[in-house]
Amino acid sequence: MPRKVYTPEQIINKLREAEVLLSQGNAIGIICKKKGISDFTFYRWRKEYGGMRVDQARRLKELEPENIRLKKVVADFALDNAILKEVA
Repeated sequence: MPRKVYTPEQIINKLREAEVLLSQGNAIGIICKKKGISDFTFYRWRKEYGGMRVDQARRLKELEPENIRLKKVVADFALDNAILKEVA
């Protein structure tokens, strides 16, 4: 079965709908079955996107590649610094 890929907007909408169903007294398992996701996926999404608005999630996804690039730059500088210290 192919894995579905949801956009951050779809994830936040599913979480909002799930919270409404939770407040009505439904169980997590039933809610996840209705939404077509696993319990694990629900908890992972709630941990990552819980309390976010759609624009915040979109901005988060835009910043992730920039953050990865900056981490690589810092790692390269740290390696260069360590090499220079060994030479000196």
